[in-house]
Amino acid sequence: MPADALLAAVIFLATLGPGRVPAPGEPGPLLLQVALVAPLVWRRRAPLTVFYAIAAAAAVQWVVGVQLPADAALLVALCTVGARCTGRQTLVAGLTLEAGALLAAARWAPPGQFPFTAAALTAMAAAALATGLWTRARRAYVTSLEHDREQRARLAVAEERARMTRDMHDIVTHNLSVMVALADSAAYVRHGAPEQAAAAVEQIAATGRQALDDMRRSLGAGEHGEPCRQAGARLQPAPGIAQLGPLTDRMRAAGLPTRLEVTGDPAAIPAVAQLTVYRLVQEALTNALRHAPGAAAEVRVRLTPRCAAVEVVDDGRPGPASGEAHGRGLVGMRERVAAYGGTLHAGPLPGGGWRVAAGLDIGGDMAGKGTA
Repeated sequence: MPADALLAAVIFLATLGPGRVPAPGEPGPLLLQVALVAPLVWRRRAPLTVFYAIAAAAAVQWVVGVQLPADAALLVALCTVGARCTGRQTLVAGLTLEAGALLAAARWAPPGQFPFTAAALTAMAAAALATGLWTRARRAYVTSLEHDREQRARLAVAEERARMTRDMHDIVTHNLSVMVALADSAAYVRHGAPEQAAAAVEQIAATGRQALDDMRRSLGAGEHGEPCRQAGARLQPAPGIAQLGPLTDRMRAAGLPTRLEVTGDPAAIPAVAQLTVYRLVQEALTNALRHAPGAAAEVRVRLTPRCAAVEVVDDGRPGPASGEAHGRGLVGMRERVAAYGGTLHAGPLPGGGWRVAAGLDIGGDMAGKGTA
């Protein structure tokens, strides 16, 4: 309201002008001047009411035959209606002002100048209306941009949460499965082969430390929200294809004989895609360790500059829980592969066992956009 009150005061003083101050005994024109301009103070709160109040004052002015420049307040009011009211309300207000403009031209236009006067008044009304409509369109556009920005922010948060969920699932499931298998092995041989039991315990501790490092790296912060390097944690590069060897070693130590075959140059594969390959192999081997005890697994990774193919096969007996057909693990694998526009096939083999095969389009449009 302060800004609108200032606008009303400016219009009042600008349209009062020299020679238009009525004599002390003629307060009528001054009252009409106030009636035309004062409602603008509330133009944003009640645009339609203000417009019709000013239109009523203008109608009284027309009836008594007093011509005042303060009629410009009608243009401001119409502009506000166009900016803040519905299309139907704006149309009715525009027609109302046009009728008033024609009546004013018919009464006050110089002889023979009615068409020109009416056209000029109509042009001013149209300009005010167009300004109001443009303001409304601009406001709607800015609002849509803000909504779109908020939507993108929400999607980014959701994607980040999904990424963290996938990483936490892979890290926790894999390392806990390995630690449980090692603990069972240590308990089994602790009397007959204490050295092997001690080695298994050391491997459990190393696996636990690796799990903590992976969790810190995935979360991106240490305790109290500080970065890992400030929390005293040892940061390491994210695991990639080069770490598939140590991964298969841990699986063999946990009781899953695993053979690894990598063909192609890992250096041609982006780091994010390498992490995706690592997580796919990790999840597939973890499922084999959990759901196919006594099985052996084979991992084949084929790399080219444009694609990466991953195949993990085990010879365990197929079961309803094998491969986590309905679990979070397979869903996470599909999401990782889909981020690269690839395909994932997981299911039992005809002769027994389970096969997971995935292809990543490294050189496609999705390259570099995959999630870890």
